[in-house]
Amino acid sequence: MTFSDLGLSQKVLSAVADAGYTQPTPIQAGAIPHALTGKDVLGIAQTGTGKTASFVLPMLTRLERGRARARMPRTLILEPTRELAAQVEENFVKYGKNHRLNIALLIGGVSFDEQEKKLERGADVLIATPGRLLDHFERGKLLLTGVEILVIDEADRMLDMGFIPDIERICKLIPFTRQTLFFSATMPPEITKLTEQFLQAPVRVEVSRPATTATNITQRFVKCGSKPWEKRERLRSLIDSQGDTLKNAIIFCNRKSEVATLFRSLVRHEYDAGALHGDMDQRARMTMLENFRKGNLKLLVASDVAARGLDIPDVSHVFNFDIPTHADDYVHRIGRTGRAGRKGAAFTLITKADRKYMDSIEKLIGQDVEWLDGDLSTLQAEDGTDEHKRGRGAKRDSKKDAAGDDKKPSGRKSRKDEIKSENAERKAKQDKPEPRSEPRKEQRRHQREEDTTVGFGEDVPAFMKIPVRT
Repeated sequence: MTFSDLGLSQKVLSAVADAGYTQPTPIQAGAIPHALTGKDVLGIAQTGTGKTASFVLPMLTRLERGRARARMPRTLILEPTRELAAQVEENFVKYGKNHRLNIALLIGGVSFDEQEKKLERGADVLIATPGRLLDHFERGKLLLTGVEILVIDEADRMLDMGFIPDIERICKLIPFTRQTLFFSATMPPEITKLTEQFLQAPVRVEVSRPATTATNITQRFVKCGSKPWEKRERLRSLIDSQGDTLKNAIIFCNRKSEVATLFRSLVRHEYDAGALHGDMDQRARMTMLENFRKGNLKLLVASDVAARGLDIPDVSHVFNFDIPTHADDYVHRIGRTGRAGRKGAAFTLITKADRKYMDSIEKLIGQDVEWLDGDLSTLQAEDGTDEHKRGRGAKRDSKKDAAGDDKKPSGRKSRKDEIKSENAERKAKQDKPEPRSEPRKEQRRHQREEDTTVGFGEDVPAFMKIPVRT
Protein backbone atom coordinates (compact mmCIF):
# COMPACT_ATOMS: atom_id res chain seq x y z
CA MET A 1 0.00 0.00 0.00
CA THR A 2 1.18 3.54 -0.81
CA PHE A 3 -0.05 6.96 0.26
CA SER A 4 -1.81 7.39 -3.08
CA ASP A 5 -4.14 4.51 -2.11
CA LEU A 6 -5.43 6.34 0.99
CA GLY A 7 -7.49 9.02 -0.79
CA LEU A 8 -5.30 12.04 0.01
CA SER A 9 -5.32 15.11 -2.24
CA GLN A 10 -2.66 15.65 -4.88
CA LYS A 11 -1.15 18.58 -2.98
CA VAL A 12 -0.67 16.45 0.12
CA LEU A 13 0.74 13.53 -1.86
CA SER A 14 3.27 15.85 -3.48
CA ALA A 15 4.45 17.14 -0.09
CA VAL A 16 4.70 13.60 1.31
CA ALA A 17 6.76 12.51 -1.69
CA ASP A 18 9.06 15.52 -1.26
CA ALA A 19 9.56 14.51 2.37
CA GLY A 20 10.82 11.12 1.18
CA TYR A 21 7.93 8.89 2.31
CA THR A 22 6.26 6.36 0.04
CA GLN A 23 4.53 3.80 2.27
CA PRO A 24 2.30 4.62 5.25
CA THR A 25 2.80 3.09 8.67
CA PRO A 26 0.07 0.74 10.00
CA ILE A 27 -1.57 3.48 12.12
CA GLN A 28 -1.57 5.85 9.12
CA ALA A 29 -3.02 3.22 6.79
CA GLY A 30 -5.76 2.42 9.29
CA ALA A 31 -6.72 5.94 10.42
CA ILE A 32 -6.38 8.18 7.33
CA PRO A 33 -9.19 6.68 5.18
CA HIS A 34 -11.72 6.91 8.03
CA ALA A 35 -10.59 10.44 8.97
CA LEU A 36 -11.12 11.58 5.36
CA THR A 37 -14.76 10.42 5.46
CA GLY A 38 -15.47 12.51 8.58
CA LYS A 39 -15.81 9.63 11.06
CA ASP A 40 -14.58 9.77 14.64
CA VAL A 41 -11.35 7.80 15.07
CA LEU A 42 -9.86 6.19 18.16
CA GLY A 43 -6.19 5.50 17.39
CA ILE A 44 -4.08 3.32 19.66
CA ALA A 45 -0.45 2.74 18.77
CA GLN A 46 2.88 2.65 20.51
CA THR A 47 5.01 5.75 20.35
CA GLY A 48 7.13 6.35 17.25
CA THR A 49 4.69 4.80 14.77
CA GLY A 50 3.66 7.97 12.93
CA LYS A 51 0.52 8.99 14.82
CA THR A 52 1.04 12.69 14.08
CA ALA A 53 0.92 12.25 10.30
CA SER A 54 -2.18 10.06 10.64
CA PHE A 55 -4.23 13.15 11.58
CA VAL A 56 -2.18 15.91 9.91
CA LEU A 57 -2.49 14.50 6.36
CA PRO A 58 -6.29 14.00 6.29
CA MET A 59 -6.82 17.39 7.95
CA LEU A 60 -4.79 19.09 5.22
CA THR A 61 -6.89 17.40 2.54
CA ARG A 62 -10.16 18.47 4.16
CA LEU A 63 -8.96 22.04 4.78
CA GLU A 64 -8.44 22.72 1.07
CA ARG A 65 -12.06 23.83 0.93
CA GLY A 66 -13.24 26.85 2.90
CA ARG A 67 -11.65 29.82 4.67
CA ALA A 68 -11.09 30.72 8.30
CA ARG A 69 -12.72 33.70 9.97
CA ALA A 70 -11.19 36.00 12.59
CA ARG A 71 -11.02 34.48 16.07
CA MET A 72 -12.86 31.38 14.85
CA PRO A 73 -10.44 28.53 14.06
CA ARG A 74 -11.61 25.76 11.75
CA THR A 75 -9.71 22.96 13.47
CA LEU A 76 -8.27 22.48 16.95
CA ILE A 77 -5.44 20.19 18.05
CA LEU A 78 -4.82 19.77 21.79
CA GLU A 79 -1.37 18.68 22.99
CA PRO A 80 -0.16 18.10 26.57
CA THR A 81 3.22 19.89 26.26
CA ARG A 82 4.70 22.86 24.41
CA GLU A 83 7.25 20.68 22.63
CA LEU A 84 4.60 18.39 21.19
CA ALA A 85 2.52 21.37 20.06
CA ALA A 86 5.52 22.96 18.35
CA GLN A 87 6.33 19.63 16.69
CA VAL A 88 2.81 19.31 15.27
CA GLU A 89 3.17 22.83 13.86
CA GLU A 90 6.37 21.72 12.10
CA ASN A 91 4.46 18.79 10.56
CA PHE A 92 1.78 21.12 9.21
CA VAL A 93 4.43 23.40 7.73
CA LYS A 94 6.24 20.46 6.12
CA TYR A 95 3.22 18.66 4.67
CA GLY A 96 1.18 21.80 4.02
CA LYS A 97 3.75 23.67 1.96
CA ASN A 98 1.42 23.51 -1.08
CA HIS A 99 -1.46 24.99 0.93
CA ARG A 100 -2.08 28.55 1.99
CA LEU A 101 -3.19 27.86 5.52
CA ASN A 102 -2.95 30.08 8.58
CA ILE A 103 -1.52 28.13 11.51
CA ALA A 104 -1.70 29.47 15.08
CA LEU A 105 0.29 28.01 17.97
CA LEU A 106 -0.98 28.80 21.47
CA ILE A 107 1.52 27.68 24.12
CA GLY A 108 2.94 29.11 27.32
CA GLY A 109 6.19 31.03 27.47
CA VAL A 110 5.24 33.15 24.42
CA SER A 111 3.75 36.64 24.31
CA PHE A 112 -0.05 36.86 24.27
CA ASP A 113 0.07 39.77 21.80
CA GLU A 114 1.79 37.77 19.06
CA GLN A 115 -0.69 34.91 19.46
CA GLU A 116 -3.67 37.30 19.40
CA LYS A 117 -2.49 38.78 16.09
CA LYS A 118 -2.55 35.31 14.51
CA LEU A 119 -6.04 34.67 15.87
CA GLU A 120 -7.24 38.01 14.48
CA ARG A 121 -6.13 37.00 10.97
CA GLY A 122 -8.11 33.77 11.25
CA ALA A 123 -6.63 30.34 11.93
CA ASP A 124 -7.31 27.33 9.73
CA VAL A 125 -5.32 25.21 12.17
CA LEU A 126 -5.14 26.01 15.88
CA ILE A 127 -2.59 23.99 17.88
CA ALA A 128 -2.66 24.60 21.63
CA THR A 129 -2.06 23.37 25.12
CA PRO A 130 -5.30 23.35 27.19
CA GLY A 131 -4.22 25.99 29.71
CA ARG A 132 -3.15 28.66 27.21
CA LEU A 133 -6.21 27.99 25.02
CA LEU A 134 -8.57 28.68 27.93
CA ASP A 135 -6.58 31.81 28.83
CA HIS A 136 -7.27 33.27 25.37
CA PHE A 137 -10.90 32.23 25.55
CA GLU A 138 -11.42 33.91 28.92
CA ARG A 139 -9.81 37.09 27.57
CA GLY A 140 -12.46 37.15 24.83
CA LYS A 141 -9.94 36.68 22.02
CA LEU A 142 -11.15 33.29 20.81
CA LEU A 143 -14.40 31.66 19.71
CA LEU A 144 -14.64 27.89 19.33
CA THR A 145 -18.05 27.67 17.69
CA GLY A 146 -16.52 27.23 14.22
CA VAL A 147 -14.34 24.20 15.00
CA GLU A 148 -15.01 21.37 12.53
CA ILE A 149 -12.29 18.90 13.57
CA LEU A 150 -11.00 18.29 17.10
CA VAL A 151 -7.83 16.29 17.71
CA ILE A 152 -6.91 15.11 21.21
CA ASP A 153 -3.36 13.81 21.02
CA GLU A 154 -1.44 11.86 23.71
CA ALA A 155 -4.62 11.46 25.75
CA ASP A 156 -2.97 9.30 28.41
CA ARG A 157 -0.40 12.03 29.00
CA MET A 158 -3.26 14.53 29.35
CA LEU A 159 -4.63 12.32 32.09
CA ASP A 160 -1.29 12.15 33.90
CA MET A 161 -0.86 15.94 33.78
CA GLY A 162 -4.38 16.65 35.11
CA PHE A 163 -5.75 18.26 31.92
CA ILE A 164 -8.92 16.17 31.70
CA PRO A 165 -11.18 18.78 33.40
CA ASP A 166 -9.88 21.43 30.97
CA ILE A 167 -10.54 19.14 28.00
CA GLU A 168 -14.08 18.46 29.21
CA ARG A 169 -14.68 22.22 29.41
CA ILE A 170 -13.21 22.80 25.95
CA CYS A 171 -15.37 20.07 24.41
CA LYS A 172 -18.49 21.80 25.71
CA LEU A 173 -17.45 24.98 23.87
CA ILE A 174 -17.07 23.17 20.54
CA PRO A 175 -20.05 22.25 18.32
CA PHE A 176 -21.52 18.83 18.96
CA THR A 177 -21.38 18.01 15.25
CA ARG A 178 -17.58 18.16 15.13
CA GLN A 179 -15.35 15.29 14.05
CA THR A 180 -13.08 14.02 16.85
CA LEU A 181 -9.76 12.22 16.34
CA PHE A 182 -8.53 10.69 19.58
CA PHE A 183 -5.00 9.25 19.87
CA SER A 184 -3.24 7.54 22.75
CA ALA A 185 -0.39 5.11 23.28
CA THR A 186 -2.04 3.40 26.26
CA MET A 187 -5.67 2.86 27.24
CA PRO A 188 -6.16 2.93 31.01
CA PRO A 189 -9.77 2.73 32.26
CA GLU A 190 -9.99 6.51 32.70
CA ILE A 191 -9.16 7.06 29.03
CA THR A 192 -11.73 4.48 27.96
CA LYS A 193 -14.37 6.42 29.90
CA LEU A 194 -13.31 9.63 28.15
CA THR A 195 -13.67 8.08 24.70
CA GLU A 196 -17.23 7.14 25.54
CA GLN A 197 -17.87 10.76 26.49
CA PHE A 198 -16.10 12.56 23.63
CA LEU A 199 -16.48 10.20 20.63
CA GLN A 200 -19.56 9.16 18.70
CA ALA A 201 -19.46 5.68 17.14
CA PRO A 202 -15.69 5.85 16.67
CA VAL A 203 -13.66 3.63 14.37
CA ARG A 204 -11.08 1.90 16.55
CA VAL A 205 -7.65 1.60 14.92
CA GLU A 206 -5.27 -0.43 17.04
CA VAL A 207 -2.04 -1.47 15.39
CA SER A 208 -0.36 -2.90 18.47
CA ARG A 209 -1.32 -4.14 21.89
CA PRO A 210 -1.65 -1.23 24.36
CA ALA A 211 1.49 -0.47 26.36
CA THR A 212 3.81 -2.65 24.30
CA THR A 213 7.38 -1.76 23.46
CA ALA A 214 8.97 -1.99 20.03
CA THR A 215 10.74 -5.27 19.31
CA ASN A 216 13.71 -3.47 17.73
CA ILE A 217 14.67 -1.91 21.10
CA THR A 218 17.13 -3.83 23.27
CA GLN A 219 16.00 -3.42 26.90
CA ARG A 220 18.22 -4.06 29.92
CA PHE A 221 17.93 -3.53 33.65
CA VAL A 222 21.18 -2.47 35.33
CA LYS A 223 21.80 -2.98 39.05
CA CYS A 224 23.42 -0.16 41.00
CA GLY A 225 23.81 1.20 44.52
CA SER A 226 21.17 3.48 45.97
CA LYS A 227 23.45 6.41 46.81
CA PRO A 228 23.36 9.30 44.30
CA TRP A 229 27.10 9.25 43.64
CA GLU A 230 26.95 5.49 43.02
CA LYS A 231 24.20 5.93 40.45
CA ARG A 232 26.08 8.72 38.66
CA GLU A 233 29.26 6.65 38.59
CA ARG A 234 27.35 3.62 37.25
CA LEU A 235 25.75 5.75 34.54
CA ARG A 236 29.12 7.10 33.38
CA SER A 237 30.61 3.61 33.19
CA LEU A 238 27.53 2.44 31.26
CA ILE A 239 27.86 5.30 28.77
CA ASP A 240 31.55 4.57 28.28
CA SER A 241 30.89 0.85 27.78
CA GLN A 242 28.66 1.52 24.75
CA GLY A 243 31.59 2.90 22.78
CA ASP A 244 30.94 3.89 19.16
CA THR A 245 27.45 2.36 19.17
CA LEU A 246 26.26 5.33 21.24
CA LYS A 247 25.56 8.07 18.74
CA ASN A 248 23.41 10.14 21.08
CA ALA A 249 21.23 9.46 24.11
CA ILE A 250 18.44 10.85 26.27
CA ILE A 251 18.89 10.37 30.01
CA PHE A 252 15.62 10.53 31.96
CA CYS A 253 15.26 11.64 35.59
CA ASN A 254 12.10 11.79 37.68
CA ARG A 255 12.69 15.24 39.20
CA LYS A 256 13.75 18.59 37.79
CA SER A 257 16.32 19.05 40.55
CA GLU A 258 17.88 15.69 39.67
CA VAL A 259 18.09 16.77 36.02
CA ALA A 260 20.12 19.82 37.00
CA THR A 261 22.38 17.86 39.37
CA LEU A 262 23.13 15.10 36.87
CA PHE A 263 23.72 17.62 34.08
CA ARG A 264 26.33 19.47 36.16
CA SER A 265 27.97 16.17 37.09
CA LEU A 266 28.28 15.06 33.46
CA VAL A 267 29.68 18.41 32.37
CA ARG A 268 32.17 18.32 35.25
CA HIS A 269 33.36 14.92 33.97
CA GLU A 270 33.74 16.42 30.48
CA TYR A 271 30.74 14.79 28.79
CA ASP A 272 28.95 16.66 25.99
CA ALA A 273 25.59 17.12 27.70
CA GLY A 274 22.57 19.43 27.83
CA ALA A 275 19.50 19.67 30.08
CA LEU A 276 15.76 19.93 29.45
CA HIS A 277 12.99 20.29 32.05
CA GLY A 278 9.73 22.13 32.64
CA ASP A 279 11.16 25.08 34.59
CA MET A 280 13.19 26.29 31.59
CA ASP A 281 11.69 29.08 29.50
CA GLN A 282 10.30 28.11 26.11
CA ARG A 283 13.10 29.63 24.04
CA ALA A 284 15.78 27.77 26.01
CA ARG A 285 13.84 24.51 25.72
CA MET A 286 13.42 24.79 21.97
CA THR A 287 17.07 25.77 21.50
CA MET A 288 18.23 22.78 23.55
CA LEU A 289 16.02 20.40 21.57
CA GLU A 290 17.21 21.83 18.27
CA ASN A 291 20.86 21.45 19.25
CA PHE A 292 20.26 17.84 20.24
CA ARG A 293 18.31 17.14 17.06
CA LYS A 294 21.10 18.57 14.90
CA GLY A 295 23.79 16.57 16.72
CA ASN A 296 25.42 19.49 18.52
CA LEU A 297 24.80 17.66 21.82
CA LYS A 298 25.50 14.00 22.45
CA LEU A 299 23.65 13.57 25.76
CA LEU A 300 20.36 15.21 26.78
CA VAL A 301 19.40 14.96 30.47
CA ALA A 302 15.65 15.44 30.63
CA SER A 303 12.52 15.06 32.72
CA ASP A 304 9.38 13.42 31.35
CA VAL A 305 8.71 16.56 29.34
CA ALA A 306 10.81 14.85 26.64
CA ALA A 307 9.19 11.44 27.01
CA ARG A 308 6.09 11.92 24.88
CA GLY A 309 5.93 12.14 21.12
CA LEU A 310 9.06 14.19 20.43
CA ASP A 311 10.19 13.43 16.91
CA ILE A 312 13.94 13.00 17.16
CA PRO A 313 14.20 10.08 14.75
CA ASP A 314 17.79 8.95 15.25
CA VAL A 315 18.29 8.52 19.01
CA SER A 316 20.50 5.50 19.55
CA HIS A 317 20.18 5.09 23.35
CA VAL A 318 17.85 5.88 26.24
CA PHE A 319 19.05 5.72 29.85
CA ASN A 320 16.58 5.76 32.75
CA PHE A 321 18.70 7.24 35.51
CA ASP A 322 15.57 7.06 37.70
CA ILE A 323 13.07 4.27 37.07
CA PRO A 324 9.66 5.85 36.28
CA THR A 325 7.10 5.58 39.05
CA HIS A 326 4.33 5.06 36.47
CA ALA A 327 4.83 2.04 34.24
CA ASP A 328 3.26 3.80 31.24
CA ASP A 329 6.04 6.37 31.31
CA TYR A 330 8.56 3.59 30.74
CA VAL A 331 6.91 2.77 27.40
CA HIS A 332 7.06 6.39 26.31
CA ARG A 333 10.61 6.98 27.49
CA ILE A 334 12.20 4.06 25.68
CA GLY A 335 10.05 4.89 22.66
CA ARG A 336 12.38 7.84 22.00
CA THR A 337 14.83 5.31 20.53
CA GLY A 338 14.28 2.68 17.85
CA ARG A 339 12.02 4.96 15.81
CA ALA A 340 11.12 4.42 12.15
CA GLY A 341 12.38 0.83 12.26
CA ARG A 342 15.88 1.67 13.50
CA LYS A 343 17.68 -0.31 16.18
CA GLY A 344 17.67 1.14 19.69
CA ALA A 345 18.90 0.38 23.20
CA ALA A 346 17.34 1.26 26.56
CA PHE A 347 19.03 0.84 29.96
CA THR A 348 17.30 1.36 33.32
CA LEU A 349 19.25 1.75 36.57
CA ILE A 350 17.66 -0.34 39.33
CA THR A 351 18.29 -0.04 43.08
CA LYS A 352 16.95 -2.19 45.90
CA ALA A 353 14.14 0.31 46.51
CA ASP A 354 12.90 0.05 42.90
CA ARG A 355 11.53 -3.50 43.03
CA LYS A 356 7.84 -2.58 42.93
CA TYR A 357 8.28 -0.20 39.99
CA MET A 358 10.31 -2.83 38.15
CA ASP A 359 7.59 -5.43 38.69
CA SER A 360 4.84 -3.08 37.47
CA ILE A 361 6.81 -2.33 34.28
CA GLU A 362 7.29 -6.01 33.47
CA LYS A 363 3.61 -6.66 34.17
CA LEU A 364 2.53 -3.83 31.87
CA ILE A 365 4.72 -4.72 28.89
CA GLY A 366 4.08 -8.45 29.35
CA GLN A 367 7.69 -9.57 29.34
CA ASP A 368 10.67 -9.98 31.64
CA VAL A 369 13.45 -7.50 30.96
CA GLU A 370 16.91 -9.03 30.93
CA TRP A 371 19.63 -7.88 33.33
CA LEU A 372 22.90 -6.56 32.00
CA ASP A 373 25.30 -8.17 34.49
CA GLY A 374 23.33 -9.87 37.20
CA ASP A 375 20.16 -8.93 39.08
CA LEU A 376 19.67 -7.33 42.49
CA SER A 377 20.46 -10.56 44.34
CA THR A 378 24.03 -10.42 43.03
CA LEU A 379 24.20 -6.79 44.11
CA GLN A 380 23.27 -7.79 47.67
CA ALA A 381 25.94 -10.50 47.67
CA GLU A 382 28.56 -8.05 46.47
CA ASP A 383 27.55 -5.54 49.13
CA GLY A 384 27.92 -8.20 51.84
CA THR A 385 31.34 -9.21 50.50
CA ASP A 386 32.47 -5.60 50.50
CA GLU A 387 31.31 -5.09 54.06
CA HIS A 388 33.14 -8.28 55.11
CA LYS A 389 36.29 -7.07 53.39
CA ARG A 390 36.01 -3.68 55.05
CA GLY A 391 35.61 -5.36 58.45
CA ARG A 392 38.65 -7.61 58.00
CA GLY A 393 40.68 -4.66 56.73
CA ALA A 394 39.83 -2.66 59.84
CA LYS A 395 40.98 -5.53 62.07
CA ARG A 396 44.25 -5.80 60.15
CA ASP A 397 44.83 -2.07 60.50
CA SER A 398 44.29 -2.21 64.27
CA LYS A 399 46.72 -5.13 64.60
CA LYS A 400 49.33 -3.25 62.58
CA ASP A 401 48.95 -0.22 64.82
CA ALA A 402 49.38 -2.36 67.94
CA ALA A 403 52.50 -4.04 66.50
CA GLY A 404 53.96 -0.67 65.59
CA ASP A 405 53.54 0.62 69.16
CA ASP A 406 55.42 -2.36 70.55
CA LYS A 407 58.39 -1.73 68.25
CA LYS A 408 58.93 1.89 69.35
CA PRO A 409 62.24 2.59 71.23
CA SER A 410 61.89 2.35 75.03
CA GLY A 411 63.95 5.48 75.66
CA ARG A 412 61.56 7.65 73.67
CA LYS A 413 58.28 8.79 75.18
CA SER A 414 55.39 7.48 73.04
CA ARG A 415 52.42 9.56 72.00
CA LYS A 416 50.19 7.37 74.14
CA ASP A 417 52.24 8.19 77.25
CA GLU A 418 52.10 11.91 76.39
CA ILE A 419 48.31 11.78 76.17
CA LYS A 420 48.14 9.99 79.55
CA SER A 421 50.31 12.61 81.23
CA GLU A 422 48.24 15.47 79.74
CA ASN A 423 45.04 13.87 80.98
CA ALA A 424 46.54 13.43 84.45
CA GLU A 425 47.55 17.12 84.62
CA ARG A 426 44.12 18.19 83.46
CA LYS A 427 42.45 16.02 86.11
CA ALA A 428 44.69 17.39 88.84
CA LYS A 429 43.69 20.94 87.94
CA GLN A 430 40.02 20.00 88.05
CA ASP A 431 40.39 18.34 91.49
CA LYS A 432 42.17 21.36 93.02
CA PRO A 433 39.59 23.43 95.00
CA GLU A 434 39.22 27.07 94.03
CA PRO A 435 37.90 29.87 96.25
CA ARG A 436 34.18 30.10 95.80
CA SER A 437 32.58 33.46 95.35
CA GLU A 438 29.54 34.48 97.37
CA PRO A 439 26.29 33.23 95.81
CA ARG A 440 24.23 35.83 93.95
CA LYS A 441 21.25 35.27 96.24
CA GLU A 442 23.30 36.20 99.32
CA GLN A 443 24.73 39.26 97.52
CA ARG A 444 21.21 40.52 96.73
CA ARG A 445 20.12 39.98 100.37
CA HIS A 446 23.09 41.98 101.71
CA GLN A 447 22.37 44.80 99.28
CA ARG A 448 18.77 44.98 100.52
CA GLU A 449 19.93 45.11 104.16
CA GLU A 450 22.43 47.94 103.48
CA ASP A 451 19.82 49.99 101.57
CA THR A 452 17.82 51.91 104.26
CA THR A 453 15.77 53.97 101.81
CA VAL A 454 12.02 53.64 102.42
CA GLY A 455 9.52 54.69 99.75
CA PHE A 456 10.75 57.68 97.73
CA GLY A 457 13.20 58.83 100.41
CA GLU A 458 13.85 62.58 100.31
CA ASP A 459 12.87 62.94 96.62
CA VAL A 460 9.06 62.91 96.93
CA PRO A 461 7.26 63.91 93.68
CA ALA A 462 5.25 67.12 93.79
CA PHE A 463 1.94 65.43 92.88
CA MET A 464 2.22 63.34 96.03
CA LYS A 465 2.16 66.52 98.17
CA ILE A 466 -1.19 67.77 96.80
CA PRO A 467 -3.85 67.64 99.60
CA VAL A 468 -6.67 65.25 99.01
CA ARG A 469 -10.29 66.46 99.34
CA THR A 470 -12.45 64.39 101.62
